[in-house]
Amino acid sequence: MKLINESMNSIIIFFNHPFFIIIGGIATVLMICGFLYTTWLVVRGVLPVWYRLGLGLSKRKIAIFASPEVFQSIKASLTDSIIFKDKNILSITLDNIDKAKDQTVFLVDWESFKEKIEQVFSARKNHQTAIVIYAKPASIPHEQMNDIANRANTVVVNFRGRLLNDILTSLITTSYERI
Repeated sequence: MKLINESMNSIIIFFNHPFFIIIGGIATVLMICGFLYTTWLVVRGVLPVWYRLGLGLSKRKIAIFASPEVFQSIKASLTDSIIFKDKNILSITLDNIDKAKDQTVFLVDWESFKEKIEQVFSARKNHQTAIVIYAKPASIPHEQMNDIANRANTVVVNFRGRLLNDILTSLITTSYERI
């Protein structure tokens, strides 16, 4: 026991040298600065994204341009994910495209709206309205695909799983304006 106490005392005396005290102080200051800088980065980078996502999920409405049968299927996919609220999903049919004018995310079923796609693009109030086009692979002609690719905040998706991801991304990346 006495040997252990003497060994511990010699180790304590060794690390009480002014060199180790200075290095320990510098390391502590650097660690505190690193913690504060990391906290600042999280507040500046992550919290605004979480805030925008929260606003997007709670307040923004998704206008689904589709036939009634397809609408029910897509709506079920969105609400089954428990991410989107039922009250934030609107049905837009071929005869009421103008009803979507004030919505902030358009989800377009290509098969139902391929002839009216220009009306859908003209129905959005500005380029901050995201348009997600749900289409089967290779169902959009190359010329129209080029036109769609040159429009701001427009995405073409062909899988239901990607559909949820692209809607979430659109909610985060397009700005939210209080109406």
